[in-house]
This record gives sequence, C-alpha cells and structure tokens, in this order.
Amino acid sequence: MGNEALTMRGPVHGTKDAKRVAIGSGVGAVIETYDFIGFGTAAALYFGTAFFPGADPLTGTLAAFATLGVGFAARPLGGIVGGHLGDKVGRKPVLVASLILMGLATFAIGLLPTYEQVGLLAPALLVFVRIIQGLAFGAEWGGAILMSYEHAPWKQKGKYTGIVQAGFPVGLLLANLVFLFSVQLGNEWAWRVPFLASIVLVAVGLIIRSKVPESPVFDDVKEHGEIVKSPIVEVIRTDWRTILRGIALRIAETAGYAVSITYMISYLHTAELANNTETLTALCIASGIGIFATMAWGRLTDKIGRRPLYIFSCAFAVLFGIPMFLMVNTGMFLFVIATIVLSYAVCQNSLAGAQGAWFPELFQAKTRASGASLAYQISAMVSGFTPFITTLLFIALGWMGPALLFSAYGAIGLWAALITRETWGKRERQLADEAEATASPAKVSI
Repeated sequence: MGNEALTMRGPVHGTKDAKRVAIGSGVGAVIETYDFIGFGTAAALYFGTAFFPGADPLTGTLAAFATLGVGFAARPLGGIVGGHLGDKVGRKPVLVASLILMGLATFAIGLLPTYEQVGLLAPALLVFVRIIQGLAFGAEWGGAILMSYEHAPWKQKGKYTGIVQAGFPVGLLLANLVFLFSVQLGNEWAWRVPFLASIVLVAVGLIIRSKVPESPVFDDVKEHGEIVKSPIVEVIRTDWRTILRGIALRIAETAGYAVSITYMISYLHTAELANNTETLTALCIASGIGIFATMAWGRLTDKIGRRPLYIFSCAFAVLFGIPMFLMVNTGMFLFVIATIVLSYAVCQNSLAGAQGAWFPELFQAKTRASGASLAYQISAMVSGFTPFITTLLFIALGWMGPALLFSAYGAIGLWAALITRETWGKRERQLADEAEATASPAKVSI
C-alpha cells in the first residue's frame, strides 16, 4: 500500500471535527445498542411468558429467541440499503434516518399488547417491530463507523473508531441498568419501561447527530465524480472475497457474544445458577469495563496493527469455551461475574475494537459503506439465531454443546484473521509518519 491508498483514509491529521464526529457517532451507537440489545435481555427474561404463554418455559424461550433472530436476519437488508445510500448520498443522512427508525420501533415495543390481551396478534406485532429494528440497526453501523474513520487522523483510526465501538457497551450498560431497576416494578412494567424510556435517548441523539458534518472522504469521492452507480453490485463484483472474510471475522465476535452473553443470560436463569438481579448486575459490571476495554483495544491496533490483536483474541476464544461454562456451573456469583467480564471485555470487545478501523480499510472509498456494511451485517444472521441454536444444542448435549459452539465461532474468526491482509502494518505506519511530518495539522473543534 502506498501514499495514494493512504489518502483514501481522509486528511493526514484528521479534520477539526474528528472528536465531535466520533462522539456523535458513538452516542448514536449507544442508543441503537440500548434499543437492540434491550430486546435480547427482554427475550431471555420476559418475552417467553408475555408473548408465548401456554408452553413449557424452555419452549417459550425458544420462541422468544426465534423472534430475536428475526431482527438479526433483517440486518443485512438494512446494511444493503444503508450502505448503498451511504455511498450514493452520504454517510450523515443514513445516520439520522436509522436513528429515527430504531427509536420509533423500540418505543412501539413498550406499547405492544401481550398474548393474554390480543392472542396471536401479539407475537405477530412483536415480530413486525423486530424486523423494523433490524433494518434500522443494519443501516446504522456503516454510517457511524465510516464517519468517525474518515474524519480521524491516519495514525489514530483505531482510537477514534474505538470511541464509536465503545458506544455498544455503553448502550448495553444503560439497557441493563434500566432492566435492573425495572425488575423491581414487577409484571409487565418490568419490560415495558426500558423500551418506553428509550425515546429520551433518541431525542438527545438526534440533536447531537444533526450537528455532525459529512465525511471528507465522501465529499472527495463526490467532487471527483467517482460515485458508483450501484455500489452494492460493484463491491460484490470486485471485492466478494473480502466480504466473505469480513463475515467470518465478524462471526467470531457477534455470534460469540450471542453464546456468551445473550444465551448465557437464559442459561443462568433456567439452570438457577443466578437470579435476574445477579445476572443483570454481572452484565452491568462487564459492560462498564467493556467501555474502556473497547477504546483501549482500538488504540492498541494503532500501535501493533489490526490483525495481530484479532489472532490473539480468537485464539483465546477457542480455548475459553469449556472453561466459561465450568466457571458459571459452580453457581458462585464471583465466578459468574468473572466469566461474563472475560467473555465480554476480552473475547468481544477486543474484536470490536479492531473491526472499527480494519473493516473500512479493507474496501475502496467509493464502495466502502456497502462493503463494510455487508460484511458486518450478513454475519448478524448467524448470531441472531445462535441463541436458538444454542438452546437446541443444550437440549441435545447439555452445557458442552454451547461451550463447543463458542469455541467453533472463535476458530472461524481465527482462520479468517490468518487469511486476511493486514491494513496497518509496519510499512503503512512508516508511510503515515512520513506524511504526517510534511502535512499541516488540523485545528481541532470540540
């Protein structure tokens, strides 16, 4: 990679708005995650009873997890639409539209009638709103991460995109804190309040995002007349191998999360290894640590490259599958906390921290939103149905089934990392040093 390729990363020193953009994109990620992950928590703890009663608890959990998976299945379509618009009309419009759509859908969940009130219409409405959530979340990531990446300085792409990626543990923390509070309310309000409260976050997010400027890289592509007629078709035609590698890389993170966090919530509950309050407390601790861990992992990739961190983290995940369940099976609250912290802060956050800079760097600027979004969101279909698959594996093999699945996902990511090119190796860092020495620094805007 030469200086010409490096210029596709934006200004050498970044723009004066780099911090504002990263924070604005990160706030949006907080809201989107609060909305989307909150659904997973509610599915594990409440939706089986509220929307799928009349069955035994395990069957109700399966049905709730299937609904959870529907939203993940819709994410690739959202990624296609969001990526296409991001490459055609700009990153910023996608950011604003996805936030509005997600906010309205999430608020609507808090208003839905239960099965007891309207019968089969209740789960049907839940599935419909979940699909809307999936479309919005699918469009969100590409716009948010690219805005931050393309405004950031060359040598600090991991740092700035790490701020955006850290929005996900912040959203997870907020969602679980609200659920921790609402569990005291009992009955339906325990799951309705978290969804209804999200409308406040959406209002704040829209105010912040409306002030975020467009990506300088997109403006440059537009100015030079390089906007592609059909970005999705173009990136699939020219970069389909990279998309497949990105899907495999992402599976280790997102599907691994689905086993170690989303399914684990249900496992701790049904196996009576921890009550709801203890489980939510452990998740709050893990997500609080994860905020700082994600940013730290992102910064580390600026120093050592994206690929080495990914290889280490995936290898750790391969080895951690069985010990993860052995630890929680003790029923000791301290071990439950330790397990969830390791699963989240190491196995998940490290991969997310690396993805923020690595994924955009794998694609050309003119098709970057489409390519990165496709790779990121197609993998969501696997992770979306993972809790459902994991529950079936548990029925067949006991806890060993989920443990081996977690390790298998880590192995997929490890294989993908080994065959994917490094985009920020020693040569790229040296070229960036040379370019930085001759370029005028940007004036920072807070």
